[in-house]
Amino acid sequence: MVATIQAVYPVKDGVTFDFDYYMAAHIPLVRQHFEPHGLTEVAVSKGLAGGPDTPPGYFAIATMRFADMAQLEAAIGAAAPVLADIPEFTNGQPDLLIGEEL
Repeated sequence: MVATIQAVYPVKDGVTFDFDYYMAAHIPLVRQHFEPHGLTEVAVSKGLAGGPDTPPGYFAIATMRFADMAQLEAAIGAAAPVLADIPEFTNGQPDLLIGEEL
């Protein structure tokens, strides 16, 4: 079963997010460190709205897919450089969801 990590970046008072840096530098860093551990895909959704006439509740959501949980766990073991890069594009912290696609 496909295992996933989702990094969810919530909009909160005082939190900033540099989407250009995120796409140009952070996502390639994710690929560099996670592909050797089985990353098969990264999909990023940029928050545009939370509904009609409602601002988005999230700056972005990134979904990283792995063939199985063992590969996902191996990638987590290699995540230190990825986590260290977070302050380069946001002063907030992502919420993480580890799951499986059904």
